[in-house]
Amino acid sequence: MVNGWIILDKPHGLGSTQAVAAVKRNLRQAGFGKVKVGHGGTLDPLATGVLPIAVGEATKLAGRMLDATKEYAFTVQFGRETDTLDLEGKVIAESDRRPTWSEIEAVLPRFTGPIEQVPPAYSALMVDGARAYDLARAGEAVDLPARSVTVFSLTSVTADQGEGALSELTLVAHVSKGTYIRSLARDIARALGSVGHVTMLRRLRAGPFDLGHAISLDNLNDVGKGAPLEHVILPLEAALVDIPALNLDPEQARAVRQGRVLAGLPLPDGLYQALSGTVPVALVELAGGDARVVRGFNLSDVAE
Repeated sequence: MVNGWIILDKPHGLGSTQAVAAVKRNLRQAGFGKVKVGHGGTLDPLATGVLPIAVGEATKLAGRMLDATKEYAFTVQFGRETDTLDLEGKVIAESDRRPTWSEIEAVLPRFTGPIEQVPPAYSALMVDGARAYDLARAGEAVDLPARSVTVFSLTSVTADQGEGALSELTLVAHVSKGTYIRSLARDIARALGSVGHVTMLRRLRAGPFDLGHAISLDNLNDVGKGAPLEHVILPLEAALVDIPALNLDPEQARAVRQGRVLAGLPLPDGLYQALSGTVPVALVELAGGDARVVRGFNLSDVAE
């Protein structure tokens, strides 16, 4: 059994589904047979950076990874807005207006904290049973409602912060789930009296995983050629570092694996990772001293 996380530094041009297929292919070539694999949050083909890929029992945590906060670096180029809000699209609006650094500094606080945001027409959101990007590519008008998201921080890394007009701006954003960076770039440019689109997008962090955990596509391909898998895979519990542990004795571990409720635990309410020794048994929700299984893991207590 292969269980854990492969954190890929996704290269430019590779889709998230293609990245999952690459993991499956390399595990198969390495002799691990058919393994369940899924990703923890889509990255556009034009984007690069942290793409968590869940393997085996870790796929049961993919939903939590989708809900995790993310951090991105991105560059917005002023003067042109495209229909895709990035380099791939056709130009739909132009402006000669270029903002100064002082104008940018005055506007950025408006995009920090809880904000309302209209997602891009070219997104994977469902509209009347179809993907928004499919409708947009077919030439249909896509009217998506605004949604509430949170931008926890938004800082500039643009080197030139003088008072001259800037043609582009590079920012780092720490955001909640559901935040579209392309929409954020569009709205910042418009708030500055211009228009803009994203020319660079790199995910720096997804939940507990950052670029320090990530491997290149070449490193992944080495696994299919015989390189040790342990050099590239992280344990399932690497995604649970923000959740307190609940240490179980053998009888409690047996009960949790059977889906039974543990009663009379003198612990605060909340989510816990239930462990048998160092092996994750389940995610459990504690309420009023009773622990109920939220998600069980089929992992052996015996080291392999």
